[in-house]
Amino acid sequence: MEDNSYNCVTISSAALQHNYNYIKSKVAPGVKVMAMVKADGYGHDMIQAAKTFAGVGCDLFGVAELCEAVRLRKAGLKGRIFVMLGFEDDEVDSFFEHDLTPVIYNYSSARSLSDKALQAGVRIDVHIKVDTGMGRLGVMPEDLVDFVDIVEGLQGISIAGVMSHFPDSDNPVSGSTEKCFTAFSRVCNELKNRIKGVCHIANSGAVLNFPNTHCDMVRVGVALYGYHPAGVEHFDIQSAEGLVPAMSFGSKVLQVKTVPKGTGISYGLTYTTHRITRIAVLPVGYEDGYCRSLSNNGEVLIRGQRAPIRGRICMNLCMVDVTDIGDVTVGDEAVFLGVQGAETITADEIAGKIGSISYEVLCLLGNNNKRVYRE
Repeated sequence: MEDNSYNCVTISSAALQHNYNYIKSKVAPGVKVMAMVKADGYGHDMIQAAKTFAGVGCDLFGVAELCEAVRLRKAGLKGRIFVMLGFEDDEVDSFFEHDLTPVIYNYSSARSLSDKALQAGVRIDVHIKVDTGMGRLGVMPEDLVDFVDIVEGLQGISIAGVMSHFPDSDNPVSGSTEKCFTAFSRVCNELKNRIKGVCHIANSGAVLNFPNTHCDMVRVGVALYGYHPAGVEHFDIQSAEGLVPAMSFGSKVLQVKTVPKGTGISYGLTYTTHRITRIAVLPVGYEDGYCRSLSNNGEVLIRGQRAPIRGRICMNLCMVDVTDIGDVTVGDEAVFLGVQGAETITADEIAGKIGSISYEVLCLLGNNNKRVYRE
């Protein structure tokens, strides 16, 4: 009973697996595909998403934090799991206990791993992060050779890969992508006689827009969940025509009422009816990840038609105008994200209305509601 809710996020396993296979078709044979399942699988349930990708052959997974990787292992996930954000020195045991692959970018982490490996009498593979233009985590290119010298001087560590990240690969005419890739290629070439591991830099945008950057492995996030990283307004639809959104979010009508012209709706009375209006009340609010900035801005699908949000979105409720939709009754399905009849509301559409990106919409809705996987 405690798990019941009016609201439910539904995730299509078939869509996730289709997207993984589509990405595989976009890279050359032999190029590995890492499924990024951080942020609780971009709101799609990290464990279920990872197991779904594993069902079609994925054996490489990426997470942000160590605790995510441990959760995956404890859930029985096989394959290699990469931890991207590093770790505290007192957490180093977990990499050995759960057979995890650390990404490193500082000497302290390398030293901790080496000490533990020597203590355990084993070796551990690491991947080194280099910053080629993102301005986030990573060793600067000019410092990389010295950093590799230090790491190679430590016992118990094997450098199994060098990686970086693109800041603008969702833009198919991005000059920065080629600039970053040139810098990355240079450091990989400098190290090719010393490091026998893989080089990887391509994210979702690079997989779709820059095939020359795929290297030995690609790391794919939002595309696996059915969305192009640039959003619908900024890319050639052909580059993402094979992606299928996996998430939908629905609720039901709690009440339908008719109010007279001149009636104020919700907090602050920011909307006033200009005619006799039928209002449907829905149990979805900003607590459920439906942004307050969609007040008087968003739309919901009811009976296959678009119903506009009226008034401010509350913590647990919102109101929509169903005057022009016939016979709406209590219990009718309301779709906030997904397909109903001939109409579709995408995460890109919602993101455009709140000044954000599909990633945020998926995380907000997925991480704040009951989730159900369907085959």
